Amino acid sequence: MDTHSTRPGNVGDTLIYLSVSFLKVCNCWKYSSVRKYLIIAVVCFVYLFFTVHVSRTSTRQDKRSGLWTGNSVYSQSKTDQDLADGEVNDSVSPTRSNVVYITLKSKRHKPAIIRGTVRPKLRRKKVKVRQQGGAQGKVKDAGHNTNTVNKRLGYAELDGGDTGYSSIRIYSERAPPWFSNNDITAMRFLADSKITQIDEVTPRGFSSFILFKSSTNGTDDAEECSNRCGIVKRPLDMSEVFAFHLDRILGLNRTLPAVSRRFHSLGDGQPCPVVLWDPSLSPVVDQPSERLNWGSYQTSLKHKCWHRGVIPKSEWSCTSIHHHEWSKLVVFDFLLQIYERLDKSCCGFKPRPEDTCVELGHHEECKDKDSTELTHIVHRKHDPHHLVYFNNKGYFDRDEENLNFRLLEGIKELPELSVAVLRSQRLREKLLQSLFLDQQYWDSQGGRQGIEKLIDVIERRAKVLLTYINAHGIKVVPMIS
Repeated sequence: MDTHSTRPGNVGDTLIYLSVSFLKVCNCWKYSSVRKYLIIAVVCFVYLFFTVHVSRTSTRQDKRSGLWTGNSVYSQSKTDQDLADGEVNDSVSPTRSNVVYITLKSKRHKPAIIRGTVRPKLRRKKVKVRQQGGAQGKVKDAGHNTNTVNKRLGYAELDGGDTGYSSIRIYSERAPPWFSNNDITAMRFLADSKITQIDEVTPRGFSSFILFKSSTNGTDDAEECSNRCGIVKRPLDMSEVFAFHLDRILGLNRTLPAVSRRFHSLGDGQPCPVVLWDPSLSPVVDQPSERLNWGSYQTSLKHKCWHRGVIPKSEWSCTSIHHHEWSKLVVFDFLLQIYERLDKSCCGFKPRPEDTCVELGHHEECKDKDSTELTHIVHRKHDPHHLVYFNNKGYFDRDEENLNFRLLEGIKELPELSVAVLRSQRLREKLLQSLFLDQQYWDSQGGRQGIEKLIDVIERRAKVLLTYINAHGIKVVPMIS
């Protein structure tokens, strides 16, 4: 039987051999021709059935063995290659070892929403309100007298603070280099801390705002607020978060850390920007008899106040702010088109009816531009020569034909580091990597697709600014942080 194996070439010989043998054994020669042919057909059918069945079984075993050899290696190598190319598998939960910052290389037409883990469902709780010392309760907050809103939350008003989940996504061993360790600590505090109290406060020299407190050490001391309080702003002011990331990427380091956070009792459930509160902040000009207006500001620019350690004269209209600080500020304000600081009357562009300067009637003050007061000019008490950028709501819906070039008036020098970032063609990549850290903000803007649209605006304005630098002979010089 070895010579008549089930190889394809021997099938015909085997059928003849089996048929003749079967007829001899069964002594079937005496039957008629019809019966003989019928018996032969049955024998052939049975033989073919078993031959095909055995052949298919052998083929399946060969395929299964292949799954444990070359095929699995190919599949694994293909997955690794996809991750290296910047593509992310949404079906796999990312870990610290296999997830990198999002890059520009992507074949997706829809924004990739990359999640670190599954968000636990949170129950809504009713706000507990209780009176604090009468209708106008007073608390002392880090040296400032503040008026409370008479509302204190007796429960954990948080978004994942006690669940082990953080909306600040850092999957690699280190954060982007433009963030300091204090920045990352502040971002995680603002996003994840347990909130024990929410008040409306009015520190000296500032307009009132909503302030939340967190007792990270287990106490509930309203008088201590250093690094444990955050300002809650309106959902419409979400550009504060973008401004913080842009400030760090440009190497300015003048804004307070800001993230996006969702509250159950504020903002109608929408994410709100929250900004770290620094009780050492103070207006540069805090005396009612003193005013910093456009005319005195332009005079101070001509004399380069405090530059090279020269003590300014009284007739120079100088404040405590170093000359280079204004150069850094205008880069930041121009890219975001923030007008409230240097041009609160909107004299440098055509405002819309809904702009604050029109609603409050400030636009009429443009008839006397030199007397227009500068606002939100803030520094720290222990660091009077450096500005702190406070109230950084930007405007992304203003086209290039209506940009506020008045912000650049009187500026002859700009910071080398910031201009280098704008010229490097890597601003988009850095903003994507940076903003990806804040998942609440990323998702609230529509994922990557929405973030890309915001970056488009900033890139176009950056090109306009670079053109302005070349056209007006603006010097680009190193400036100490």
